Amino acid sequence: MTSDRLTYLKLAAVTMIWGATFVAGRYLAADVDPLLAATLRFILASAALLGFMALTHVRLARPSTRQLAQLAMLGFFGIFFYNLCFFYGLHYINASRASLIVALNPAVIALASWLLYKERLSATRCLGIALCLGGAGAVIISRNPLLLQGAESAWRGDLLIFGCVVGWGAYSVFSRSLNQSLGPLQTVTWSILLGTAMLTITTLVGGKLTLSALSTIHLPQLLSLLYLGILGSALAYIVWYDGIRRIGATRAGVFIALNPLTAVICGAVLLGEQLSAPMLLGGAVILLGICLCNKPLAPAKPLGI
Repeated sequence: MTSDRLTYLKLAAVTMIWGATFVAGRYLAADVDPLLAATLRFILASAALLGFMALTHVRLARPSTRQLAQLAMLGFFGIFFYNLCFFYGLHYINASRASLIVALNPAVIALASWLLYKERLSATRCLGIALCLGGAGAVIISRNPLLLQGAESAWRGDLLIFGCVVGWGAYSVFSRSLNQSLGPLQTVTWSILLGTAMLTITTLVGGKLTLSALSTIHLPQLLSLLYLGILGSALAYIVWYDGIRRIGATRAGVFIALNPLTAVICGAVLLGEQLSAPMLLGGAVILLGICLCNKPLAPAKPLGI
């Protein structure tokens, strides 16, 4: 139980980091080309991971051909596809609306885990997922009641951010065997390196990675990129995969519902934004949902009893 509690704390910390990535991403989307922003984010993440491994004297593993193909798939869905959808989507809709769509992640991960790996979905766990979705929706909508009245082009942003949900679901669910054989650090590092290569090649071919484009990035944008690359990617992805390895994709996935809650709390603490009763109620519902999802399942009854 102590080990599980430590995992819960780590996953909660990761959601706090991710709660601010939408704000940083939205800030970058206003001034930096989405493809360039995604590429620079993961170049920084790759450098941070390789630097960490060098400092801790951990060698980069040599995956088998099959593992390399699996890692390339993770790199495509979790890094390349996810970040194109993320940065282009934030061109059309604001961070609050985007986080409302991303709150669908626990349900998508749970459904995929049930279909692919037959992870048990008890009535209690389904109720917990539903509470997480409802609580996240309450927090986000109470924070910005007008966010559902998007511009005519908002549907493009909605569709792109839903692509993030699909990409992250694949990144979380299909890592299962690699997490066990290579470990979270190697799996994250290889997937990020391969995904970064895909982004870099695409950016170069598209003519977006130029000296003139880089010269437009000033200190505020650089700080946002450092946050996204080092904390929001390198560190957070390792902890996320470790959490999946320890408690499973479904139980880890519900912690994503904390993203909007932590964003609201950060806004109150750092920016003096007001906390309303619906926000606090939504946060309590999210926490209840997470507790229900992580409640131990009763042993399956043998057939015929």
